[in-house]
Amino acid sequence: MKSPLLRKIILPLIVLVILGGFGWVVTQQGPMAPTQVTVAPVTRQAIAASIFGIGTVEARYSYRIGPTAAGRIKQVLVDVGDSVQAGQTLAVMEGVDLEARIQAAGLAAERASASIASATAQTKEAAARLSLAQREAQRQRELAAKALVSQSSSDTRQQDLAVTTAAVEASKAALEVANKEQQRLQAEQQVLRQQQANLVLTAPVAGMITTRDAEAGTTLVAGQPVLTLADPQSYWVKARIDQSQALGLRAGQAASITLRSAPQQALAGKLIRIEPISDSITEERIVGIAFTPVPAALSSGELAEVTLQTGQKAAVLVIPNAAIQQHDGQTGVWKLNGDNTLQFTPVQTGIQSLDGQVEILSGLQADDNIVVYTSKTLSATSKIKVVQQLAGVKP
Repeated sequence: MKSPLLRKIILPLIVLVILGGFGWVVTQQGPMAPTQVTVAPVTRQAIAASIFGIGTVEARYSYRIGPTAAGRIKQVLVDVGDSVQAGQTLAVMEGVDLEARIQAAGLAAERASASIASATAQTKEAAARLSLAQREAQRQRELAAKALVSQSSSDTRQQDLAVTTAAVEASKAALEVANKEQQRLQAEQQVLRQQQANLVLTAPVAGMITTRDAEAGTTLVAGQPVLTLADPQSYWVKARIDQSQALGLRAGQAASITLRSAPQQALAGKLIRIEPISDSITEERIVGIAFTPVPAALSSGELAEVTLQTGQKAAVLVIPNAAIQQHDGQTGVWKLNGDNTLQFTPVQTGIQSLDGQVEILSGLQADDNIVVYTSKTLSATSKIKVVQQLAGVKP
């Protein structure tokens, strides 16, 4: 009696339980299960557009101080970290053969002066001979006209006059050459003396010594630096901004700067430069943000985070940026209708905030419900199940 009863009652029940469990798995967890989504309403609120970037603290104005002529460092009077005043002597150098060149130029100038004196005397002598030749030529012309002397004698005096005139012109040219040579040598002397004066290296502005590039005894050529001087009042942050966010950048926009050494303190800043050339490899735009005001004890090269305020609007439609999707070549969101069906709605977006919010210019109304996160790709016929949070997704 027991075996037939088992076959007729218990076994069918077991089969029904198995089939029911399989059906539940298929409809709730398998391919036929509804797509889990999170939903948020379209809200009207204020939004502030911001752009984030990372950079380093640098001196906008720094000066590499070195000689303008070859020389050997005699003494370096300051060290890294020293504050100096404009005009303060920083280092002293001695020129290589500079003094000998100045003396040689002086002797050459004296020789040019002697040449000028000689050329001047020759010019005066030639002028005197020219005057005599002119009078004699005139007298011979008058005597020849009266047939008192031969025409040949008159022609000879005219030739003497021409030769004397040429000699005067040659002496004047020689005097001019001597004068030019003297001027050239005087200019050369002045240049050498200026080079000698430049061997005393002074601070062009008040600032701080940031590098000491050479020591006493080192021989340098023109242009090699001995020291680097930075203007501490020109410290700024040179930062990199993603090109996709750089469209709203404008000089003068307010910024917040956070130094790596003081992560809890936000410093005020202002965008003062947007580099015209971007980095094509990293796809970043380089900008300069000035401190307003410049804090004390900044460290050049320190990492800094900058947040630029590129715009702010009050009482506009706002949704989470994560809700924006691409569907059939359009940008929009999945709107949840009252009957729990989905409708893809194209939208036009405005400014975005760093906390993941985006302004909606058209396509939605306040209190519309939209899908923010989804466990699968959606379509208009998708069956959905609204949940508070998707596994592994932070709201």
